[in-house]
Amino acid sequence: MRQKAARRGRGIILILCSAFCFALMNLCIRLTGDVPTLQKCFFRNFFALLIAASSLIRTKTPLRIGKGNLKYLLARSVSGGLGMVCNFYAVDHMAISDASMLNKLSPFFAVIFSYYLLREKASLLDWAALAAAFSGAMLVAKPSFSAQFLPALAGIAGGFGAGLAYANVRKLGMRGENSMIIVAFFSAFTSLMLLPNLLFNYAPMTGRQWMFLILTGIAAAGGQIFITRAYACAPAKELSVYDFSIVIFAAVFGYLFLDQKPDAFSIAGYVIIIGTAVLKWRYLMRKEQRGSGEDEGQTRQNSGTAQDPGRH
Repeated sequence: MRQKAARRGRGIILILCSAFCFALMNLCIRLTGDVPTLQKCFFRNFFALLIAASSLIRTKTPLRIGKGNLKYLLARSVSGGLGMVCNFYAVDHMAISDASMLNKLSPFFAVIFSYYLLREKASLLDWAALAAAFSGAMLVAKPSFSAQFLPALAGIAGGFGAGLAYANVRKLGMRGENSMIIVAFFSAFTSLMLLPNLLFNYAPMTGRQWMFLILTGIAAAGGQIFITRAYACAPAKELSVYDFSIVIFAAVFGYLFLDQKPDAFSIAGYVIIIGTAVLKWRYLMRKEQRGSGEDEGQTRQNSGTAQDPGRH
């Protein structure tokens, strides 16, 4: 139990670090300015690839993929890459705290994907939480079915892609895949995926834009590394609630650097989504504690019975 608690504590710290890095990444994306979204995505992944590759070289980690893991790496990369493009588009066209919140629908989408990947059956509570999260997302998105709704729709699609990606990350962690291999593979795959667009549609950039793109890549690499290691430490159900801290970081960054203030509908959406996540997390933790207490009591009872044959 102590070892499990220690791993959970480490996972919580790592997920908070990841949330900070991804919020910083979203800020840098916005500060990059009018650079095309796909070009931002390419350099975000290219710089992250350089960081991941240098880490693998420094630690002399063999470039070897575990047996049977390639399909999960490909699924993580395709879904994560498409989710990233959608998220970047949303960040470019709406408040970064709103875009961050929509992207954080990913834990709820992960409920669906975990059933197929991890054989974790969704309960009635899981489906109720998913419905509540979508209601909160609609308050943030404020659907009007006009051109202004497109960024919000992209943000929801980004959360969908991220949910599938992190379900595959969890599967890879359970199969013992090296976290830096996962990060490097994703960065390399998405860089190659976006390279043709860069070659044919490159837009010249200023020194300031280059600086923020480099910072985007560094923050993205940090976020990927932290979240990959976090989900290798503990299940998503124990950590996902802490991932919502990205909204707090993003709201602070947006207020300080972009003069962005969430409206009442967005704040109500934040409360519903984060509140749903917190209530679900508390329920699961209490359920686990009750189960552990019952198991310990049964163990003591069995031990006492074994030591006292006269009870039979």
